Amino acid sequence: MNLPIIAPSILAADFANLEREVKMLNESEADWIHVDIMDGVFVPNISFGIPVTEAIHRHAKKPLDVHLMIVQPERYVEAFRKAGAEVISVHVEACPHLHRNLQQIKLLGAKAGVAINPHTSITELENVITDIDVVCMMSVNPGFGGQKFIENTYRKVAALKEMIARAGAKTLIEIDGGVNQQNAKPLLEAGASILVAGNFVFSANDPKEVISNLKQSEIAR
Repeated sequence: MNLPIIAPSILAADFANLEREVKMLNESEADWIHVDIMDGVFVPNISFGIPVTEAIHRHAKKPLDVHLMIVQPERYVEAFRKAGAEVISVHVEACPHLHRNLQQIKLLGAKAGVAINPHTSITELENVITDIDVVCMMSVNPGFGGQKFIENTYRKVAALKEMIARAGAKTLIEIDGGVNQQNAKPLLEAGASILVAGNFVFSANDPKEVISNLKQSEIAR
């Protein structure tokens, strides 16, 4: 049995106590720290940018999984890599030259991720699936935390897993949005390997326990 990668989303943390929150994640069973970057253009919200990412990286002992919900991500990928990003995901909907974007990320020495919105077909990824390290599948509409999980995600994950297997790729599937203890196991059974959780972790009385419970979610292979 392989344990999933757990990547708590720092977007749901207490920004007034960011160092404390990062320290808590360092001490937890979390594997990555998910960093959501929003520009107010691609998504209807603004989160934070390069300086805050640098600050998180200074205190983090876990890899930063940076999710760029921005237009023209190629303009900022290098800066986020320098700020400490080890995984960088760009949105397929924001990248008319996706193959070029993936090569840019890889040349910088980071894992190349592609995020895909709930309405977007996975067929958009078929011709580049062997170039993708991580597919960040949105299970809510991007832009805000705390949304309800979209049930169609299970079917979409299973179909993507089949595509990856057909291509002989090593791409990992990451789920971002509305992840909790109830849907974690079915998502892993469908083919996901990475679970992003924001409010579910940071609103808990004991975030470390929640992370541990997600980490131990059984995978049926």
